[in-house]
Amino acid sequence: MALKIIFMGTPNFAVPILKSLYESKHKILEVYTQPPTKKNRGLKIQNSPIHEFSKKLNIPVRHPISFKNNDEIEHIKKINPDIVIVVAYGKILPEVLLKIDKTLFINIHASLLPKWRGAAPIQRSIMNMDYESGISIMKIIHKLDSGPVLLQSKIKIGQDTTYEELSKKMSNLGSKLILDAVKLIEEKKAVFLEQNESEASYANKIEKTECKINWNKNANEVIAKINALNSNLGSWFEINGNRVKIIQAKEIKNKKGKPGTLLDENFTIACLNNAVQILKLKKEGKQETTAEEFMRGTKIKIGQSFV
Repeated sequence: MALKIIFMGTPNFAVPILKSLYESKHKILEVYTQPPTKKNRGLKIQNSPIHEFSKKLNIPVRHPISFKNNDEIEHIKKINPDIVIVVAYGKILPEVLLKIDKTLFINIHASLLPKWRGAAPIQRSIMNMDYESGISIMKIIHKLDSGPVLLQSKIKIGQDTTYEELSKKMSNLGSKLILDAVKLIEEKKAVFLEQNESEASYANKIEKTECKINWNKNANEVIAKINALNSNLGSWFEINGNRVKIIQAKEIKNKKGKPGTLLDENFTIACLNNAVQILKLKKEGKQETTAEEFMRGTKIKIGQSFV
């Protein structure tokens, strides 16, 4: 029997999961996403990736500012979905919504819960140098990411894995796992297991103040931060008073110097332990460039300090 589904999501991460559900036998009644944003000083309206993808599939889209308006909750009651599937929606659902009779609310979360509950699980797992993470599918309760878990699937994190790479892998994994979850729910075989609260950790939102590189850290920690932030806020340092964002770098072992000092013409910078060679970077307001191109066009010298 085909189930009736409401899908709630916003970023690119959610797109493969919606696509997988759309191509299954189940019925996507509606999609909820964040409201459009204004770009270019308000001259251009930009829809979320999920909004644009839903339009291509001719799925009705709703983007309420909040669920404080009871009309929105009554609307969901009226169309009577079997499941509401939430993937990086960007809004916390109110308890009154979660209590709608005969509707199951489930969430796809990008970590192996109870580890890394919260807003930035992929970034935090890379920054923490975890060797694995994964996808969890859980029942939504009022407490953030604390509901009982239906399914989990693991994924390895390599030393050079970036946020962009891991996000794509997790999204594809989620697109497969959600079909297994829906099948269990459809066949009334779903078993939700409570999380172990004593093992819970939290992936707080990445703050801008965290993005500055601290060269007094070990090189592997610096690389982990660069990889974790490579496609959103970005990790940065200053050269001659100008902020420079690091796009790609690698650890150079057995190379020492005073932390923050340029060691050679290959753009290798000393850390507390070992060093980091910058491969790609970007000045504010400029295009991404290779380290070689950057050094040709910038006045820097070996021995210069970036602390």
